Amino acid sequence: MLALALGVALPAAAQDSPGSAPTIQAAPEAKPTAKRNHVTAGKPGMVKNAIESRKAAAKPASAISHANKSAPTPDALAGVPADEKLAIQSALLWSGDYTGAVAGEDPMLAAIKNFQKRNKAKITGELTADDRARLVAAARDHEQEFGWSVVVDPATGVRVGLPAKLVPVARDAARGTRWSSAHGEIQVETFRVKTTDLAALFEKEKKEPSVRKVETSVLHADNFFISGMQGLKIFSVKAQMRDGEVRGFTMLYDQAMEGIVAPVMVAMASAFSPFPEHSAPYAELAKPVEYGTGLIVSSLGHIVTDRKLTQGCQVIVAKGIGDAERVADDPESGLALLRVYGARKLTPLPLALGVAKPGDVALVGMPDPKDQDGRKPFSEIKARLAGDAIELREPAPMAGFSGAAALDADGKFLGMAEMGSAMLASTAPALPPVRLIPAQTIRAFLEARDVAATTTASTDARASVVRVICVRK
Repeated sequence: MLALALGVALPAAAQDSPGSAPTIQAAPEAKPTAKRNHVTAGKPGMVKNAIESRKAAAKPASAISHANKSAPTPDALAGVPADEKLAIQSALLWSGDYTGAVAGEDPMLAAIKNFQKRNKAKITGELTADDRARLVAAARDHEQEFGWSVVVDPATGVRVGLPAKLVPVARDAARGTRWSSAHGEIQVETFRVKTTDLAALFEKEKKEPSVRKVETSVLHADNFFISGMQGLKIFSVKAQMRDGEVRGFTMLYDQAMEGIVAPVMVAMASAFSPFPEHSAPYAELAKPVEYGTGLIVSSLGHIVTDRKLTQGCQVIVAKGIGDAERVADDPESGLALLRVYGARKLTPLPLALGVAKPGDVALVGMPDPKDQDGRKPFSEIKARLAGDAIELREPAPMAGFSGAAALDADGKFLGMAEMGSAMLASTAPALPPVRLIPAQTIRAFLEARDVAATTTASTDARASVVRVICVRK
């Protein structure tokens, strides 16, 4: 029954803004075909809350309209600091109040009204100072107890709620990313499959691995849900199709862990969005082998990249150039300087003078090898620059793009893209999920380390983009 709490929430939580996908029909409430002995040794109320959430999620989703493309409503939390806004959204997702846009309404506004209704308060759509403080405190409690945060998986573009303390180990998976507990009792795995045949993938997921015994399976025109037993573990799979690809996630856990996992399942069901229209921080993975992008800034072999990418690396390689050494880094700017010795015929990046202006930009980077188009040495993602925030035009996978070059419509280098991670417990202002480190900041960073920067735009900036590979323990 708790597995269903995770599954039937897809119709309500799959999208978070109008105009992103066709209307989704709610999955019918289905009963398991086999009984299981459940261990419910969690906190009092866990099972009750999961059942109530399942019932709420099973209501018809006819009121959810993704075809309404009217002008967006004002931000329900306008003027609220970004870090506080993130914490409020996280708390509303955990409680199940944040369920997506209804009839064109701003999803945050709808969530606030749900919160007020559930607490039998006057439904105004505006949070009082006490309400905000209570939600922020709840978010911090969940973060401290479970390591809970709502993030985007760079490998798939899926937004997911992660209980990092329950699943601290991150690894590459065949089609996405897998988070797990130390001994695999709990596993969360995202996936992204390029296909237009949803029914075929649905049947494949029911049969693979072969030890799966399906108890519930529901297929709709653009999404599906499967749950049951996989060996001695309970599993649930949620997926949705859009624009020739299917995105989803699988949750797997020991039966004995159900009492602990129950509240997390409900929160994850609310947070899950395969094609999120609103940006969220990116999951910080620190995988054994991590791919990113570097920018060649001198003919002597100097390369700048995202500082986080280079942390804890035993070996750093600039593909096609050679082994690299980290010679400097700067926590304030977020930059790291690498040096490849003995390199020849390198094309330095032109660090033009001037200030980046708001407008359309292209992020030029080296995607994860699993997603790279073999015909091109790099890929480009369309985005828009607003201040120091880089807003993606569409929810695209960003694995490998940390350190990517941001170019304007004329191909002029504006700066480097840095992917931010969630810090709910931080009191510092929250950074945008993707932010621009301006060219002038990079130039100052290099000058402070006696690296002469090229300022003339005589070459294509794309020629200076290189893949950086970090190998950790």
